[in-house]
Order: sequence, then C-alpha cells, then structure tokens
Amino acid sequence: MSRATRTPARTRSGQWAAWAFLAPVVLYLLIFYAYPLYHNVELSLRNYTVRSFVQGDAPFAGFANYAKVFADATFAPALWHTIVFTVVSLAFQFTIGLALAVFFSRNFRLSATLRALFLVPWLLPLIVSASTWSWMLNSESGVVNAALSWVGAGPVNWLTSPDWSLWSVIIANIWIGIPFNLVVLYSGLQAIPSAVYEAAALDGAGPWQRFWRVTFPLLRPVSAITLLLGLVYTLKVFDIIWIMTKGGPSDASTTLATWSYRLGFGNLLPSFGPGAAVGNLLIVMALVFGLVYIRVQRRQAAA
Repeated sequence: MSRATRTPARTRSGQWAAWAFLAPVVLYLLIFYAYPLYHNVELSLRNYTVRSFVQGDAPFAGFANYAKVFADATFAPALWHTIVFTVVSLAFQFTIGLALAVFFSRNFRLSATLRALFLVPWLLPLIVSASTWSWMLNSESGVVNAALSWVGAGPVNWLTSPDWSLWSVIIANIWIGIPFNLVVLYSGLQAIPSAVYEAAALDGAGPWQRFWRVTFPLLRPVSAITLLLGLVYTLKVFDIIWIMTKGGPSDASTTLATWSYRLGFGNLLPSFGPGAAVGNLLIVMALVFGLVYIRVQRRQAAA
C-alpha cells in the first residue's frame, strides 16, 4: 500500500476518533441545554394551563405572554431589583476578591490556610448559607442586631422591611461570591511574571503605581471572564433570595428570577407561559453580555 493511500486512511481514522471524543459533549449539550431551552421557548409561546401542560394541547399564543409580562406592574420593580442586585454584588465581589487575591499573592506564613478558610462560603450548599444569613439577620434573635445593640444602635428589620430586604440578600450574595473571585483572580496574578514587577521597581514605580500600571492591565483578560461568569451567575440567583425573603415584603426584593419561579410554580393557578417568558428574558440578558464579551475579546486580539 502506497503512502498516498495510507495518509487519507489515517486522516479519516483521526476524524472518527475526534468525533468519538466529541460525541459525549455534544449529547450532553443537546440533552441538558438545547432541549430545555427549546422547551422553555415553546412554553412561552403557548397558553398553558395545568391540564394542557399534562396533555400537551396548549393553544399557540405568540408573543402574548411577553406582552403580559411587560404590562405587569411587577415587571419594572423586578427588573430594577435585578439590576441593583447584579451590579452591587459584582462590584463588591470583584473588588474584595481582587484585594484578597493581591493580599494572598505575597505568600506569607499561613497564606494557604487562610485561603482555604475563605473558600468555605463557596463550598457550603446555598441552602445552608442562605439559612445562616436568615438566622443572623433575624430581627429578634439575630446576631447582627445583637451586635448593633452593643454599640447603642437600634434593631433593624433586615428581612421584613421594604427598605432593607433587598440589601440583606445582596450582602449574603456578596459573601457567597467573594471566594470565586478570589480563586480566579489569584490564579491570574500567579501567571504574571515577576520580572515585570522587578522592571517596574527599577523604573521607580511604587506599590500603587505597580498595581495600576502593571497588575491591573495584565489581569484584564482574567478580570473580564470573572465578571462575565459572575454576571451570568448573579442574574439567575434564586435560592438565596427565596430562602431569605421569598421576594418580599411587598415584592421589595423580587427579581426576575424569583418572579419567574413564582409565576410558574408559586401559585395555585400557575402561569407557565409568563413564567417561561421571564426566564427567557434572563437568558437573553446573559446572552447579550456574553456576545459583548466575545466582541471585546476579538477587538483586543486584533489590536
């Protein structure tokens, strides 16, 4: 057999091997991502009731469910709460995570032990974390109000006041998200060559200048993906809010995620179509930011 005959055979064999390794990933994406997404879109375009949901004979409604969602009085407050919850959480999670990553990059004694302790909020089940914060912020028996009383401040209705409920779940979410930012940003810092800092020090740059002129620019790609992943996760946060406040009181901490669940599963007469429509809006929001990230990355690569 000639070499020209063996080469196409090896090429085809390599292609089949590549497809064999790729097949499990493709099946996983189709079963757990593509099909649920298709079903959610189909659900939002039909007028489902409990009976039709079981029998599958719901009439086609077009974009009537989306119009119903936009016209609902809950939509504007829920959208605003989602924006505030996401922006404030990301800002504090990233800032504190970056500060801790820079702090631990010095590799002092017990650095590894302290880093491991900071991972505890990330490793705990969310139901445990949210329940713990609910207990800590309890108006009558919470340790936070007890600490406030020691310094002479009055008690705060963290979970039952419309002025504080949203900020309470934001504080809990910040605490839970800091370890993720710490781990990713710390890994990015370790990838920066020490020679760059030595050159900056020889040029007379101080610690603050080295951070802004060296660390922060070189950490930009890692920072971008950290913020993007944090954004996608924070947009869909449901369990923390539902366990702590259930979106109340009076929808004061209702976000699009909790509203979607309440529409679809939180009532005796569920509104499957509008609930799916709200969920699709969250998907579109995450997709838009993902596309923006890809475009920015391509521009930076081409520059």
